Amino acid sequence: MAKDGFETLKLVGTRPNRPDGLDKVTGRARYGADFSLPGMLWGAVVRSPHAHARIVKIDATKAEALDGVKAVITRADFPTGLTGEDWNLQENTMAGEKALYDGHAVAAVAATSKLLAEQAARLIEVTYEVLPHVIDVDAAMAEGAPVIRAGAADATVPEGLHPNVVRYMEFGRGDVDAGFAEADLVMERTYKTEATHQGYIEPHACVSKMGADGKGEMWVCTQGHWYIRKMSAAVLGIEASQLRVTPTEIGGGFGGKTTIFMEPLSLALSKKAGGRPVKIVMSRSEVLRATGPTASASMDVKIGMTKDGKITAARAEFRMQGGAFPGAPVDMALYCCFAGYKLANVHHVGYDVLANRPKCAAYRAPGSPNGAFAVESLVDEMCRKLGLDPVEVRLKNGVTTGDRASYGPKFGSIGLTEVLEAVKAHPQLQAPLGENQGRGFAVGYWFNHNGETSVSMAIGEDGTAQVSVGTPDIGGSRASIALMVAETLGIPYEDVGVNVVETGALGVNEPTHGSRATFASGKAAVEATQAAIKEMCRRAAAEWDIDDEAVEWVNGAAQPAGPNAGKFPPMSIKEIAGKMGQTGGPISGHHESVPDGVGASFGAHVVDLEVDPETGRVTILRYLVVQDAGRAIHPSYVEGQYQGGAAQGIGWALNEEYVYDDKGRLSNTVFLDYRVPVASDLPMIDTVIVEVPNPGHPFGVRGVGETGITPPLPAIANAIHDAVGVRMTHLPINPPKLLAALKAR
Repeated sequence: MAKDGFETLKLVGTRPNRPDGLDKVTGRARYGADFSLPGMLWGAVVRSPHAHARIVKIDATKAEALDGVKAVITRADFPTGLTGEDWNLQENTMAGEKALYDGHAVAAVAATSKLLAEQAARLIEVTYEVLPHVIDVDAAMAEGAPVIRAGAADATVPEGLHPNVVRYMEFGRGDVDAGFAEADLVMERTYKTEATHQGYIEPHACVSKMGADGKGEMWVCTQGHWYIRKMSAAVLGIEASQLRVTPTEIGGGFGGKTTIFMEPLSLALSKKAGGRPVKIVMSRSEVLRATGPTASASMDVKIGMTKDGKITAARAEFRMQGGAFPGAPVDMALYCCFAGYKLANVHHVGYDVLANRPKCAAYRAPGSPNGAFAVESLVDEMCRKLGLDPVEVRLKNGVTTGDRASYGPKFGSIGLTEVLEAVKAHPQLQAPLGENQGRGFAVGYWFNHNGETSVSMAIGEDGTAQVSVGTPDIGGSRASIALMVAETLGIPYEDVGVNVVETGALGVNEPTHGSRATFASGKAAVEATQAAIKEMCRRAAAEWDIDDEAVEWVNGAAQPAGPNAGKFPPMSIKEIAGKMGQTGGPISGHHESVPDGVGASFGAHVVDLEVDPETGRVTILRYLVVQDAGRAIHPSYVEGQYQGGAAQGIGWALNEEYVYDDKGRLSNTVFLDYRVPVASDLPMIDTVIVEVPNPGHPFGVRGVGETGITPPLPAIANAIHDAVGVRMTHLPINPPKLLAALKAR
């Protein structure tokens, strides 16, 4: 479904095989845990068993006495004097005075084998003074709650709030009280979501070596190796230029591999072990206990609506905990929660709160799913109370191009209306429902990101092209970038190679996050390709002895731009490349920027499900994802992103949560207990790609990777209400919780 203007494209929009597919299915692709070096040591980490405890003493004597143990490190081996986020990263990497959550690293050891390193880690004796802890976000703000880090609040926090509140925000426009007075119906509800993990299959892995000259190398499974370099250098007190970081293939990240956890530990161990490389691979338990899940949230939402469905005012107060450090995505949750609605009167309040949990990391549209659950649940409840069609209410209030977003900026070209019209036209809305079956609908939003980007491309002697990018491929970006470059050059897709290179090969690149890779690296690759085309046209012009401006590039060849330019046969890319050594040397193009023109993304989901009233089990029967992609460069990957987001959102809505015992220890530390959806839990997920081209990109791209996780949470809650008449306001809606609600009706 396209508003195209792309009728002449030959490659963009097709579905070729992925260029890295063969290596991955045959096992040739090297992931983080596959990497090794001669003389390599293995690292193991000692982690706190307490949610909050003062570290009284660390005795590594027994571990150091083991034959084959080459290094032991604690916080004493790290530099002092760090401030701000650098201190937060260092403190999370290795605890200082206190362990702040179950799983917090307190020491690490390197030895000649993995088993020996793990044995040595068990021999390190840590004496703790256990302190009171707090896990829940509302409890952490309450009077008398244990103070996790005194003085951690920034200047935004008003006086009188608990010290665990470390950041405060408030913004809006209009007069919400007057808006509520205009409404025929005003409703207010409180909603809660629990922390969930990204659930990537590949655990974190890193091999590092630090030489006596102070220069280090790292091989890491990561979404952003420049971030790994910058953060690791800051934590260890060295210059980032002294580190070279190479990304391995990555087995999933979803935002969780954009920061550091144990990577600096392998460097510090290597340095202490005389420069020998050190490898650390996390266990699944370590991944769940000690890496970054998303935040949990407690949210109050109030909305006013007229009897014909116009929203007159809205207010949101969100409280989110991001672990024992500042950084819960409460700002992004607030930006996104009302973004789909045209509101004259709106008010947002947010609190970033500390709790004795791991430092949160990004997870696909961080904050947006939480906010959508609250707002979209309440809008649905109000629609039902007023007897209104929920899709029509979204159309009536939905933002369009040029409208001002609830959080301030004006929208450029957006496709929310087209998405909603596509939902209305889909046959799923007419599918019959049986007893205890219900249908739910919700809308989601993500603003997408640009970020520092650097790309280089070179023409080979045979007329092929090699593109060097700095954004690791976590969703098919190699194929998408190759398609765009091949389309621009006018050569076959198979003639373009896309390589993810190390930090020494390009200028700075932000990670593959914020749905930016295909947009930003793709745009930069097209710009770099245009620079190479300009040079090839110049060389053809020189050979023909005509002006550079008299040559154009058409279908993979330079040709005179018109009859007045001369009658020369087209000079193909192969011809130009074959003699470039005699016409001026290599031909390449480069582009570095923070690209403008980011296009926001809206999506809408429809879910049909069935509730077993005897057990509380929910079965997803049918699922529909409709989302604006701008332009689908490789439709199969776009569909995969839509389906992946829906699958993860289904897990968040129905099963996934961090479960802590009364001592603040994580209880579900393996996938057997931390229940992610498997194939048997999911139906075939239908997708509709809406294409409202983003004018800020040469091929109309807008990021698609994150919006898809936002609508499932409220859509499923709304469908459960439709099925059995119970309104669930606390996720996950697992069988025991739903069964209790059914019995309490």
